[in-house]
Amino acid sequence: MSNISKKTRQELVVAVGERYRMAVKPEKSQILGEFVALTRYHRKHAIRILNRTAVPARPRGAGRSRIYDECVREALTTLWEASDRVCGKRLRPLLPLLVTSLERHGHLHLDETVRCRVLSASAATIDRVLAGPRASLSGRRRSRTKPLIRSQVRVRTFGDWADPEPGYTEIDLVAHCGGTLTGSFAHTLTVTDIASGWTEGVPLLVREGSLVVDALDRLRSELPFSLKGVDSDNGSEFINEFLLQYCKEKGIEFTRSRPHRKNDQAWVEQKNGSVVRRLVGYGRLEGIAAVEALARLYGVARLFTNFFQPSFKLASKERIGARVTKRYHPPETPCARLLASPAIPEPMKERLRAVLVTLDPLRLLDEIRTVQHHLAGLAAGEAVHVLPSRDADLDRFLRGLATAWKSGEVRPTHRKGPKPARHWRTRKDPFEAFWPRILLWLESEPEQTAKQLLLRLRAEEPTSPSDGQLRTLQRRVKVWRRAAARRLVFGAPAVLALTASGCDSSEASG
Repeated sequence: MSNISKKTRQELVVAVGERYRMAVKPEKSQILGEFVALTRYHRKHAIRILNRTAVPARPRGAGRSRIYDECVREALTTLWEASDRVCGKRLRPLLPLLVTSLERHGHLHLDETVRCRVLSASAATIDRVLAGPRASLSGRRRSRTKPLIRSQVRVRTFGDWADPEPGYTEIDLVAHCGGTLTGSFAHTLTVTDIASGWTEGVPLLVREGSLVVDALDRLRSELPFSLKGVDSDNGSEFINEFLLQYCKEKGIEFTRSRPHRKNDQAWVEQKNGSVVRRLVGYGRLEGIAAVEALARLYGVARLFTNFFQPSFKLASKERIGARVTKRYHPPETPCARLLASPAIPEPMKERLRAVLVTLDPLRLLDEIRTVQHHLAGLAAGEAVHVLPSRDADLDRFLRGLATAWKSGEVRPTHRKGPKPARHWRTRKDPFEAFWPRILLWLESEPEQTAKQLLLRLRAEEPTSPSDGQLRTLQRRVKVWRRAAARRLVFGAPAVLALTASGCDSSEASG
């Protein structure tokens, strides 16, 4: 028997279904056999669809109206960039703080309808809206320590932490060696608080025990909590008489992990990747200039990471056979966890609130990007690379914030090291002498194509560039059109204004 169409099957279900439901058992069996022979359905499936009452067909095109439109997508993309591209679950609790902060500093003006929709979006909705922008985006062996000193430091494992109060930290050293351990290179001392996730980074010119002590002593005056405990690995830069004596004098509990068990230091190891490597990458950095740039980077990154970067914290873990179920607390910033902790005195909480009000996340992120490009140049071996001043204009950074995802990751993603951005020409511009004239033609007749402009220029100037330079002119005209469109859409370049109507993502991005 030949196959019947889907429409015929549906008609059979309607015609036979009512008779099947009203029949007695022997008649049902006969009707079911005939129906299965005609439709070639599985017998159980045929029973289910024949017993199902008719459901009116849904009219084509009917459905819910779109709530999260292009304006909401544009606003969420801007806020996602301002948060340094965190995931939806971390961005969701940050949105009220981030929107308020950007509006306070005049970087964002949201229509009330768009604002309500942005703040009411769930984490899953945020990830779905940002799916498009997202889609377009050697271990070192530790030296041996003396058994006598190592025996004086108590071992603490991952499971021994329980729920400590703020002040108990894990420390580790990140080598910026570029994959080659020969010679001298810079290091980063990472300090992470277990309770809140507060993370500090300190650059070290060389790997040396006394420098670690000096760095910890300086950090004690900058941390928003008293340093009560330090947990390190078994490297000689930590397990030595300098750090051991320092912790005894200051009343700091000094512990160490088990050798070759990196999971005993899971908190700081995670921050080594999500903070240090994410910001600095894997390139080789050496010399005083690199350490000074790292110090400037960490001075800004500590504020951005600890005040504007929510993170997860494990609430419980249950093992049933081979399956492990983990549950997490809602994402919070380290600052928010400290403000909620009863162990932090009220004067320190007031200082944290005062600092939070004055921070501008976009200025912090702009400073981070500036130093990142500088470090990329140093890692690439550029002979002269001057670090820009701190008070650089934010206009260019703000104008490209909503579409920065199209350029890919700023930070390095490969162990080969970061590739610095190039902002200079490698050849002389063939249209440099003729561009003022072309610019006048474009402003008077903006609909002209690059080919028409080149033909007009060739007619007036025989010495003008040849037809082989058409692609160069097309690129220049494209840049001019993008700048002209942005002036029309955004008006004042330093402010991102988004309203519930009249927002076109294609114009805003071009």
